[in-house]
Amino acid sequence: MDRRGFLATASLAGLAQAAPALAGAHAGPALLTVGGAIARGNRGAVDPALDQLMVRHGVHFSSAFAFDSPALLSLPAITIRPTLEYDETPHRLRGPLLTKVLEAAGVDTGAAARVGIRAIDGYRIEITSADIAAYRMILATHLDDRPLPLGGLGPQWAVFDPAAVPALRDKPLKERFALCPWGVYYIDVATG
Repeated sequence: MDRRGFLATASLAGLAQAAPALAGAHAGPALLTVGGAIARGNRGAVDPALDQLMVRHGVHFSSAFAFDSPALLSLPAITIRPTLEYDETPHRLRGPLLTKVLEAAGVDTGAAARVGIRAIDGYRIEITSADIAAYRMILATHLDDRPLPLGGLGPQWAVFDPAAVPALRDKPLKERFALCPWGVYYIDVATG
């Protein structure tokens, strides 16, 4: 075996042995970060030099929980079928319940919390954890069985079916999705 092949094999074996020690850490690029009132973290504070989008949007945390794609896709997913405002057509959106995402980050979803959801374009909504549960909001990762792309509505979309929410079902379609930011990259949880 050549030296480069030996070193690559040894490195992979070392990573495989270290995997259990890395439980909770993300291996791929972070697609979603949850900060604030969380019980566990797998990344440190906002880095003013390297977390440019977060800095630009005024995001601050001392530690947070970052999810890569495999971590998000490992959570149980459900499918909703809302009629979307963009093309006035029903679509299948699939992803984990947002309550399950928050719980995976160590958030007590039974406690009263204010949840700020921020999109890459700077759009931010604030919603209660009770409304997230009542609306059955999901963190959609797929639209019509295709991954949501960055530059489209993804890579994640915090969304629910507004037709299932009595206060929203009779509003004009263009007004039903104000609490559903697409391009979600950061969620901040506050209690008290």
